[in-house]
Amino acid sequence: MSEGNASVVGLVGPRKSLGQGGSGLLLALGAILAVVAFQSEGVVFGLVLFGVLLVLMGLRMPIGVAMLATGMAGYATLSGWDPLLNYLNSAAYWRFSTYDLSVVPLFLLMGQFASKAGLSRALFNTASCWVGQYRGGMAMAAVTGCAGFGAICGSSLATAATIGQVALPELRRHGYAGGLATGALAAGGTLGILIPPSVILVIYAILTEGNIVTMFQAAFIPGFLAALGYLLAISIYVRLKPEAGPCGPRSGWGDKLRSLKDVWAVTLIFLVVIGGIYLGAFTPTEAAAIGAVATGLLAVIHGGLRWRGVMECLYGTGAATAMIFLILLGADLFNAFLALTQMPAEAAQWIAQSNFSPYLVLAIMLGLYLVFGCVMDSLSMILLTIPIFWPIVGALDFGMDPEAVKIWFGIIALVVVEVGLITPPVGMNVFIINKMAGNVPMIESFKGVVPFLISDGVRVLLLILFPALSLWLPTVLG
Repeated sequence: MSEGNASVVGLVGPRKSLGQGGSGLLLALGAILAVVAFQSEGVVFGLVLFGVLLVLMGLRMPIGVAMLATGMAGYATLSGWDPLLNYLNSAAYWRFSTYDLSVVPLFLLMGQFASKAGLSRALFNTASCWVGQYRGGMAMAAVTGCAGFGAICGSSLATAATIGQVALPELRRHGYAGGLATGALAAGGTLGILIPPSVILVIYAILTEGNIVTMFQAAFIPGFLAALGYLLAISIYVRLKPEAGPCGPRSGWGDKLRSLKDVWAVTLIFLVVIGGIYLGAFTPTEAAAIGAVATGLLAVIHGGLRWRGVMECLYGTGAATAMIFLILLGADLFNAFLALTQMPAEAAQWIAQSNFSPYLVLAIMLGLYLVFGCVMDSLSMILLTIPIFWPIVGALDFGMDPEAVKIWFGIIALVVVEVGLITPPVGMNVFIINKMAGNVPMIESFKGVVPFLISDGVRVLLLILFPALSLWLPTVLG
């Protein structure tokens, strides 16, 4: 698999074809028809179709198609076919004409060009020069490479897969234990979605009518803490098991300084794009356009990108964008159906009157994200849950104003969504890296990811107890 192809796979998640469901898909479609014929109270009906949606996803139907099917069935049952057709007549235009969404294909194109430019190899090699001589240093280099590539890619699965292609052979060659190697890469990949720019942060901001720039600002410190926590986890791991991460070759200062010339350009691009957004020099869409052009030029000059490669990047971006937009359209229709059932509003009202602790409600939601991470990618989880969870969270009293709660909850949800991607027994990031490693037992990969899960647990607890970790930078820059 080439780096560009790996990026496409990572951006859209593991490919789910309609054929994979087989007879189970027909059974699920039959279940939809049966539910359409069923009339019940709106909330109960909403819960039933939500369950049907999960069944369809479990049968490997693409998430966008599943949302469209269940949303259409529910909408038509409650309002009739004519209102449904009227809604569909304008829904796609209303959603896709949103200016903020233009940032999505531009950031995806930026990631495609970054892959073609060979930046993943340059980032890993530079990190290896600086820290590879220490015990566990090559694994630290892999995490550092993931953080750097994630800063220009914005996708968890793409970051893990792309850096994994470069790092796994080196880690194997230097005698690293399979569990540490695959665990570090699977966990490091999660940095791709948290460190701005992040497509998922953009989608969250759009769904909650928040500010994209503010969300990018809020994610910076939690992203830095994530990378630092993973490096600390590796350091402790190799102290307890020295044979798992032997020291690599020592590089002289000349080699270290020469290695920086391979990454200065990507560092400059990141500083211009993110710095420009943070300081208000240009909008996220303008920043994405600048980043895409800059990484494209980098791919041509240093990566040897030619016309065929450009077309592959455009095709990959188009495929990933189409997948995301189809999911958005499906989510809009399904959410419109949920609004008709009054399920989110009723749930928010019931929880507000139940005297449950706001933090207990938050803990339950975060637990559900860990479960959903076994069967869904991060984009699917955000699109499926935020329209239900946010009205509930927004109605609770956390001692902050609603805008602060929106930012704080968004960062926590995003972090836990990513933790779900490395949580046993499935963990999509772990599955992908383990498959790339080839000869590492799955149980070893999950054992290797445990130290990083502990680090994530501490980080989530800190973010919950100290909202300032997410809110301080937007306050200062705002």
